[in-house]
Amino acid sequence: MFGYFRRRRRETLRARPFPADWEAILRKNVPLDARLDEADRAELRGHIQVFLAEKHFEGCGGLELTDEIKVTIAAQACLLLLHRETDYYRKLITVLVYPAAYQAKSVENLGGGMVLEGGEEGRLGEAWAGGVVVLSWDDVRSGSADLRDGHNVVLHEFAHQLDQEDGVADGAPILEQRGQYVAWARVLGTEYEQLRNSRGKSVLNRYGATKPAEFFAVATECFFEKPMQLKRKHPELYEELKEYYRQDPEKNAAAEEATSARPE
Repeated sequence: MFGYFRRRRRETLRARPFPADWEAILRKNVPLDARLDEADRAELRGHIQVFLAEKHFEGCGGLELTDEIKVTIAAQACLLLLHRETDYYRKLITVLVYPAAYQAKSVENLGGGMVLEGGEEGRLGEAWAGGVVVLSWDDVRSGSADLRDGHNVVLHEFAHQLDQEDGVADGAPILEQRGQYVAWARVLGTEYEQLRNSRGKSVLNRYGATKPAEFFAVATECFFEKPMQLKRKHPELYEELKEYYRQDPEKNAAAEEATSARPE
């Protein structure tokens, strides 16, 4: 019964006209939106409205929340949900937003319910298993604006949210069919080890070599921001992410590049 009413409420939210000032925010802050076709852009706007209605945002460190902050974050988080059956990050409750990079204690999970706290370190964002995503607004804006750097803190942290939906942050999110896990483990495991052992330049950020969960998050950033390079350099990894996300951003990026190169 509750599921029925939730579906109906979400259908109503998705069907609402998208506010004009939110549209302006997307044009200004989310260039990935411009790469989408008309159908995907309409779907994204519906998801944004559900996300903003269901998730709590809180400003930290003196930051005053605005529609610009919330819409910019929601748009990128919901980009990962296109074409997929979704419960809108079912474990996520709150998005905490700091004005800039912030300090937080490092925590290492020792297993058996034990954790080891270390010293404080600078953070751009983090995804907690307890239903919280933390973000730096300065880094949200800079990561969104530059599509050539392959860095996007929102895509990174919300990839962690998807990874953690089965209760484990291990670089293997919930896949549609059990048989997909074999190919996923083979391809991402091999690519992870190659990144760990490589000494030269890579289209993938080297932070992805720290552990499998970070590799999946880094690969997600690269998949959406640098899809042409990722497909060329790591075709099997690209295909696994394409199947999981049910999107082909390389096609969109190539079309955008061809349009921009066309003479006036």
